[in-house]
Amino acid sequence: MTEAKTYSFFLGCVMPNRFPNVEKSIREVLPKIGIELDELEGASCCPAPGVIRSFDEPTWLALASRNLALAEKAGNDLITGCNGCYGTFKEALAELKEHPDRLKEVKSYFHGLGIPFKAEVDAKHIIEVIHEIGPEEIKKQVVRPLKGLKVAVHYGCHLLKPSNNRPWEKTQRHTFLDELVDITGAESIPYRDKFMCCGAGGGVRGSNVPVSVDIAKEKLDNMIEAGVDAIVNVCSFCHLQFEVSQAQLNKELGEQRYKIPVFYYTQLLGLAMGMDPETLGLHKHVVSTQSLLDRLLT
Repeated sequence: MTEAKTYSFFLGCVMPNRFPNVEKSIREVLPKIGIELDELEGASCCPAPGVIRSFDEPTWLALASRNLALAEKAGNDLITGCNGCYGTFKEALAELKEHPDRLKEVKSYFHGLGIPFKAEVDAKHIIEVIHEIGPEEIKKQVVRPLKGLKVAVHYGCHLLKPSNNRPWEKTQRHTFLDELVDITGAESIPYRDKFMCCGAGGGVRGSNVPVSVDIAKEKLDNMIEAGVDAIVNVCSFCHLQFEVSQAQLNKELGEQRYKIPVFYYTQLLGLAMGMDPETLGLHKHVVSTQSLLDRLLT
């Protein structure tokens, strides 16, 4: 394993408030693969790109820049496990670099706060940093291959788009997350409309729950049709959408049709690395993981 690198860990809002189990898996797994996490003291909401930016872009940019400035002051690049937060930071940095006048305006807001800012920091997604280490290097850590596990991979919108300020290859059919799933011994299964939105972002989950759940239902039905055992995602908000929407749909139907366990990638990887399921927070899911774990670990 390469020498450890330290990043300022930006939690966002959803993960610590709704899914501390996912946060725990990140904190347990990343140091074991050479990624050290430094607390980002004083961080605020990112804020959300599809909501705050739509109503007040200067405020969105100033708040995003403040979080970036805290990481820059700590001497680290910023790392996050939420696609929406990632989108905000990548797009804010693009704005500041393309429009120096906007950087000057943001710095004027920081006057007197003791937060120097040059916009020289970078913002990365957890899965981006894992992929940079390399699938073959990560595979060396796998001691308990998850053979026979059929997985529906969900990338999420903000992880991939807009492509002009994302590090991924310019394609509509990405495979990097599938490759990282496959090294765990699990199998990424193709399914219809794989790259469709989960239905949560852009304020939809907050403003129109029935529409949001209906979008999730379409993806879930496609996954069920493909015969998957689990969903793997890399976004705390997508994670919420798939967990909570299944419970809502089952309540509406009066039956347990939707019961696909939802794994954040670090939970899947940690399991393949031989880590205890409770250490990875897998006992604290809305959709129970127990029957699947019993099958995998016996």
